[in-house]
Amino acid sequence: MDIKKYMNEIGKNASAAARELNRANTGQKNTALLAMADAIESRRTELLAANKKDMDAGKESGLDDALLDRLELNDERIAGMAEGIRQIVALADPVGEITNLEYRPSGIQVGKMRVPLGVIGIIYESRPNVTADAAALCLKSGNAAILRGGSEALFSNQAIAQCIHDGLDKAGLVKTTVQVIEITDRAAVGELITMQDYVDVIVPRGGKGLIERISADARVPVIKHLHGVCHVYIDDDADLDKATKVAFNAKTQRYGTCNTMETLLVSRVVAADVLPGLGKLYQQEGVELRGCLLTQAILEGIKEATDEDWDTEYLAPILSIRVVEGFDEAVEHIHQHGSGHTESIMTENINKARQFLQEVDSSSVMINTSTRFADGFEYGLGAEIGISTDKIHVRGPVGLEGLTSQKYIVIGDGHIRQ
Repeated sequence: MDIKKYMNEIGKNASAAARELNRANTGQKNTALLAMADAIESRRTELLAANKKDMDAGKESGLDDALLDRLELNDERIAGMAEGIRQIVALADPVGEITNLEYRPSGIQVGKMRVPLGVIGIIYESRPNVTADAAALCLKSGNAAILRGGSEALFSNQAIAQCIHDGLDKAGLVKTTVQVIEITDRAAVGELITMQDYVDVIVPRGGKGLIERISADARVPVIKHLHGVCHVYIDDDADLDKATKVAFNAKTQRYGTCNTMETLLVSRVVAADVLPGLGKLYQQEGVELRGCLLTQAILEGIKEATDEDWDTEYLAPILSIRVVEGFDEAVEHIHQHGSGHTESIMTENINKARQFLQEVDSSSVMINTSTRFADGFEYGLGAEIGISTDKIHVRGPVGLEGLTSQKYIVIGDGHIRQ
């Protein structure tokens, strides 16, 4: 296959579909989305069968448990995909929203209108639910989508793509509004990220290596999410029962996600009170603990944490623990080792809580809350296309508004500049 020709055709089709989508109203987009959700539920057996092919191939090729967990579809996750799409239907359509319309001294009115970005290329690994989430978010926000999932989820993604196309058909929208690349050759990615004539933005979702490569090689703007080294800090003014529940949930609720806690920071004042019980809970759950020397003195028999551990996104039942002198050292550790994703403080001291919100420079900063809440579904955005750790255009979970920009509009009545 001539990959350059194949990708060029996809780009042309996406560009044309984006222009067609500009004419679609909210009702038409919602009709397509509801039909997609219905198709996902009605084709559940087909989706599970396709996913089983991917799971079997993944096990045979030696995918680790974290990747297999992200790859797997089950009844609950299929229902979650459909529910995520229906939540997007319920959200206000951002396209066409006019804000800040004001008269200027000249008599003209100046404001801003929210508009789609155009064509969005999304490159992702493992999770097939991203196919549904990304398609739905792009459609509602008026963008055409080119989706390139990982080779390990090929059968699952193609089965979900059929559900997406069913929905587009029912609403009278062209199938090329959402295109799922059918080839696994990595050269397709190289073409996608350099198609400046057709693609307006790239959103990579996956491991740090993938995202760094995309960011380095792309000629198209990138909304990036490097990795999630998330922290929970248990302050000396924390409610320790509350802190134990949150710290346990932040690590063990699910291991293979970017908002899972990877490093626990504990104030020296309360370390001996909270770590023994918390450590026992982790070990009962099968979590491997790695700690600093002070942690090892409290939790005997655990591994010593290395410098590399503080910078590692495990995506696995492994947790690094560091005992710090207090608030300032915790914030400094996050500054040095965090990835800008999500951090949480456990404290009953409102002043420290507010200071944490102000000083910690991450896309989500929390008080007395599990980091596992850092996603678009929990934030009321419906599904999400990713969590941006950038600081420009969009930051945090990328929902509908993050997939649009604003243009100035000017209204006059024959006004001329004097």
